[in-house]
Amino acid sequence: MLNTPAAPASITVTPAARHAEGVSNDEFRAAMSRLAAGVVLVTAVEPPLDPDDPEAPAGEDVGMTATAFLSVSLDPPLVLVSLRTGSRMDELLEEQPLWAVSVLSESQRHIAGRFSMKGRVSDRLLFADIPYRRGEYTGAPLVGGALATLECRTEQRVEAGDHTLVIGRVTTAAVPSAEGGPLTYFRGRYRQLG
Repeated sequence: MLNTPAAPASITVTPAARHAEGVSNDEFRAAMSRLAAGVVLVTAVEPPLDPDDPEAPAGEDVGMTATAFLSVSLDPPLVLVSLRTGSRMDELLEEQPLWAVSVLSESQRHIAGRFSMKGRVSDRLLFADIPYRRGEYTGAPLVGGALATLECRTEQRVEAGDHTLVIGRVTTAAVPSAEGGPLTYFRGRYRQLG
């Protein structure tokens, strides 16, 4: 019997999934990671399970880190936040029109990381050691030491691919802290300016 080497196994490379437009998810993600974005904490208060029952559990504070947040209009004052469709915050803001935003400072990276974790613990525990005050209009947590805080009322929700764009009218705005620079998100990491 002649001992011949086995033919090399063929290797199949699966090309990256491409959309009809020709760009793959990885290509799009890589390109957009080059766009620096500010980092905010979006918060709201989940209503009580049964508002008519004084024995029912109270509503819970909910928070979510966002980098897709921007000013839309000065008159009236409008902002926009992009939420993954079906996320807890998306479902909450579908029912709860009042929410708040804290613009995080460079020293608040731990807060951004805490509220962006996958498989995280309950929001109640996430807020436990973070200094905050309640917004006058929304009752939502506004983070102490944030560069700016905004309270909002949803004006419009727009479905956009796998996200929901929530446009909110700003009802209060404050600049409680002028210390430090903004926390930014660039190339998949939280960063400081400079």
